[in-house]
Amino acid sequence: MSFDRRPHPEPFARRRVGPGSMYVLADVHSPQLHNYRDVYVYLPPSYGLGDHRFPVLYMHDGQNLFDPALSFAGAWRVDQGMAAAARLGFEAIVVGVSNIGNTRLDEYGPFFDETIGGGGIADLYLEFLLHTLKPMIDEQFRTLPEPRQTGIAGSSMGGLLSIYAFFREPYAWGFMGAMSPALWFGNRAIFAWVERAPSPPGRIYLDVGTNEGVRTLANARRMKELLIAKGYALGRDLRWTEEAGAKHEEAAWGRRFRKALPFLLSEPAVAR
Repeated sequence: MSFDRRPHPEPFARRRVGPGSMYVLADVHSPQLHNYRDVYVYLPPSYGLGDHRFPVLYMHDGQNLFDPALSFAGAWRVDQGMAAAARLGFEAIVVGVSNIGNTRLDEYGPFFDETIGGGGIADLYLEFLLHTLKPMIDEQFRTLPEPRQTGIAGSSMGGLLSIYAFFREPYAWGFMGAMSPALWFGNRAIFAWVERAPSPPGRIYLDVGTNEGVRTLANARRMKELLIAKGYALGRDLRWTEEAGAKHEEAAWGRRFRKALPFLLSEPAVAR
């Protein structure tokens, strides 16, 4: 499966995906980070059937979300997950933001990690998402642009980044998904940071696999308890999944993401 390419800013259709369609914004420039990246935009099945507007979910590691040919470790098949959610009445636009490879840890790391010598410029990456990419997406596609209809999600370092983003900009995001977040990064500084942060309204999905290692499992459980202590209630605005036997891998994240979508998109999906 291949993706056509054209220079930004004009989006173009790659092909239909399951139900739904895919667009690519090629070489989107970030003035905050002084680099370029491709952005993949999935449009839900009913997008072409009227003038409805849709919530938007921004996801990291965009090349790992849709096409197995673009990922070294397999893809989440987010398009299939979104098609399944649409059959249940939940639809959204998904914006998959590619990582840059050698700058991924720097851009996804909210804090500098001395042991690996990386991280610390996540604020610039989030400024790119909110102040460069989001206005572009809102202009070119029929979005519901208000914060409560805007979400952010990712796995591993992208999961850590999503947690940080949700609490860094308390009223920018209405829902957040963190799959197997890399909570160890920066000597686990995220715990003290979240503890001090305000508790914004919104829906939080957090998960981990039991085969990801003792420390990863313990860190995820600790984050769940911290979120509960901050006032988020399981079954109301916090969803926790601990998948028995699951490893730290794309296939597990895609599988759990599909099950998380009805919770993340639990507000009315379409404004008519």
